[in-house]
Amino acid sequence: QVQVVESGGGLVEPGGSVRLSCTVSKSISSIYQMSWFRQAPGLERELVAAIFRGGTTHYAGSVEGRFTISRDITKNTVALQMNSVAPDVTAVYYCNAHAVDHVYWAPGIQVTVTS
Repeated sequence: QVQVVESGGGLVEPGGSVRLSCTVSKSISSIYQMSWFRQAPGLERELVAAIFRGGTTHYAGSVEGRFTISRDITKNTVALQMNSVAPDVTAVYYCNAHAVDHVYWAPGIQVTVTS
């Protein structure tokens, strides 16, 4: 069973930065796509950013230029750096590992933007 676990998050002030990290219990070099999703209260879960096996990245339009997804294959981790955060960043963030035969979800981690 593959384990996917997030860390980071918590409270952050408007305009500040926060970094999320996702650790996978298997080599991510063989995983087709690693992604970050988020779900704000009353809204559907949405894709925030993704990084593909070849290193290509994709961002939702609302976070382009402010968020950066990166990976460390040697540590089997994927990070989401969020800068210049605004209140609309408040949500539960989920790391997702899309392997060839299965999709794995982490439990979710709360990020709250508050002054």
